[in-house]
Amino acid sequence: MTGINKKTMTAVLLAAVLTAGSMSCFGAEASFEYSPLVRLPKYYNLAEQGKKPAVRSQGELGTCWAISACSAIESALLPGQKYSFSPDHMSLSNGYDSVQEDGGDYYMIMSYLADWKGPVNESDDPYGDGVSPERLTASVHVGDIRFMRGMPQQRIKQMILSYGAAQSSLSMDRARTDSDEYHYYNEVTSAYYDPFVEELNHDILILGWDDSYPADNFRIRPRRDGAWICQNTWGEDFGEDGIFHVSYEDRNLFRKGGLVYSDIHAAVAGEKVYEQDSLGWLGRQGYGSEECWFAGVFEAEQAEVVTGIGFYTTGPYTAYRILLIPDYTDREDLARAAGEAGNEQVSGSPSRILAAGQIANPGFHTVPVTGEVSLREGQRFAVAVWVDSPGESKPVAVELAKDRYTQSVTTRGRETWLSRTGAVWENTQEAYQTNVCMKVFTRDKELSGGPAG
Repeated sequence: MTGINKKTMTAVLLAAVLTAGSMSCFGAEASFEYSPLVRLPKYYNLAEQGKKPAVRSQGELGTCWAISACSAIESALLPGQKYSFSPDHMSLSNGYDSVQEDGGDYYMIMSYLADWKGPVNESDDPYGDGVSPERLTASVHVGDIRFMRGMPQQRIKQMILSYGAAQSSLSMDRARTDSDEYHYYNEVTSAYYDPFVEELNHDILILGWDDSYPADNFRIRPRRDGAWICQNTWGEDFGEDGIFHVSYEDRNLFRKGGLVYSDIHAAVAGEKVYEQDSLGWLGRQGYGSEECWFAGVFEAEQAEVVTGIGFYTTGPYTAYRILLIPDYTDREDLARAAGEAGNEQVSGSPSRILAAGQIANPGFHTVPVTGEVSLREGQRFAVAVWVDSPGESKPVAVELAKDRYTQSVTTRGRETWLSRTGAVWENTQEAYQTNVCMKVFTRDKELSGGPAG
């Protein structure tokens, strides 16, 4: 491993901070490439498998994004587990300085779920009253959120087939469906097609597809047959009990991706999340290279067992290696651990490789920790992650205060690090006023059994 001149490092890294968009739906454009797929069915509908969630109406509130997210998670748990999650809580208690009329975006959803703020039960925070009770706890934890940005149609189908209902945005409002001024919606056939690239302003749920859905069903005839089977957030009076079709040729649906949710489990007593980023992925940093190291420092509040490490990948097919530095003192411990991981001859306290592998999709991911990794009360430890993200020059997700919605971001009490090669590390709070996005998930040692480590 080689070092880099500190002056050069500073200039490169400062230039690499990229904000990820405001309270519209998305951040910067990206074009990802994915490997070929296996043959897919010509028709697929999750509703026919008992996985259609309850249809809701957002009313006059800008909560389509939160309703769609809650519905997607509910669908993933059906038919075996029936939940009704609270869009009110997701839209009011996500940590951002926003109100429901502002709408939301995918980054808000990922942050809310990754930090275990929710989802909470609808019965604990009913919809539409404009308030959200404090100190509610998540009913389930969502471990994996895949970001479908830049995916071709066949890959999107594979994601729905593999992981369940998808959430995405399109250009759609009441004027386009309730009047003849815009000829995009056929009320008789419940079919929607917008042939123009327009502002994304509405989130829906995608339950499947029909390759043979007739092009003649749309008011403006697309070039070919085929449509997505979708669920709206305008109540059962819209479409066929809330269900409608969107043409494959629609210029806006999936234009900037979408989300699918998996690795969902019921929250249990004694679970905890340590985090360095309360609002999640708001920007990216790096050194102009696909490879980068990042790290976070934490202190155990009690005797605990590490169950997983959560972090974001900013591009597809990201290779990773996760290290635990059990008794962290300073940045030199990070350099020694990175050196050990690279098989260099270094001295110092040993680190432990918690996991290694590759993640196919951008988004937030929880990597489970196998074997018992114990922490003692008051133990100061660090987790370091190496990533190699093809085509990404800024592969590390970071949190920063960048607009009026994110002014609550603070670097006080946080300690995260960044390194190009693992040899020289920079404190991101001191150098760049950013927090590297990272979670450490634990379980109470006493509830896990066995003596404290």
